[in-house]
Amino acid sequence: MVGHLGTRLHGSPLTASLSEVMWRDTYKVSKIEGYPLAWDRRDMEEALQAWTTHQIGDWFEIGDWKCRFHRAGHIPGAVMIEIETPEMRVLWSGDMDTRASPNVLGALPVECDVLFLEGTYGNRVHPPRAEEEDRLVSKVLEVVDRGGTALIPAFASGRGQDVLRILKRDAPNLEAHYHGMGTRVTQLWMEHPESIREPKQLAKMWRWCRRVSGKSDRRKALDADVIVSTSGMLDGGPAIWYANRLRHQGANAILLTGYQAEGSGGRLLLDERKLRIFGNITPIDLEVEQFSLSNHAGQAELVGFAHACAPRHVVIFHADEEARNALSTQFAEEMKVHLPSNRVEILLE
Repeated sequence: MVGHLGTRLHGSPLTASLSEVMWRDTYKVSKIEGYPLAWDRRDMEEALQAWTTHQIGDWFEIGDWKCRFHRAGHIPGAVMIEIETPEMRVLWSGDMDTRASPNVLGALPVECDVLFLEGTYGNRVHPPRAEEEDRLVSKVLEVVDRGGTALIPAFASGRGQDVLRILKRDAPNLEAHYHGMGTRVTQLWMEHPESIREPKQLAKMWRWCRRVSGKSDRRKALDADVIVSTSGMLDGGPAIWYANRLRHQGANAILLTGYQAEGSGGRLLLDERKLRIFGNITPIDLEVEQFSLSNHAGQAELVGFAHACAPRHVVIFHADEEARNALSTQFAEEMKVHLPSNRVEILLE
């Protein structure tokens, strides 16, 4: 879009900083694994120069529209955008959560005429987060007590840092090693303390964990209590290397803390106790357990948020058919609900 249309990109300062790490990594991996991208290096360089950043709460103008960002509660730097047009006030949620997590506070409602609301978990009710955090810590301690190592695959931006802060808070005597792109992401987070919940605690976590940076560190990590590593769905990254080494000792465990998509390595592990390791489908005879530490709002949070925003229209996006249908039934009598289809226009009056 930037290269062909001259589009400007608007986001938080942290999101703009993270984009370079994420895009360059995606480009590198695509070259290594041989899958095509819809953009090339030149497009990426142009996009990196196209950012205009705004602090949360600061108004800015795009043509006749007045806009401002609000905290989305998904991951640090993620924002919702409020748009004041000549006709109506619009709120676009993006990925959001109203619940606080270790590194970011939850989203707050904004009164609007039209609410564009994500529906990822529109048909699910999350268990209480505090209970899931306690369950995770208890399982890690159980694995360590029997002489094992807990491998926790985690997304680079959000989940890995959440897991480490939970462990630092509740089990500070553990030896935790951190590997993968999440280490670079965390350093960028610390340069943007305005986006972080209790940034001093993030800095303490960073000093507490041991970062893996080379082959020697990898071997040392195999004797740790906990290894937190990308990728979160076990589709690549150092986590695959660790799983291959740890699978031979039955005291070890793999603890999944996020959604595992159909076709992902994590879903194969959950369903069949197997993983794709260097091209081979390999049995994994370890304890495997999943925990719900999602940073997407569940049905209860989405419904409560929408009611508090009090829109005349709600447009549900980023949801499969089952999720958006389930969510839409919660609003039908109070506001007009729209379930858009790709390339089909909707008129909102």
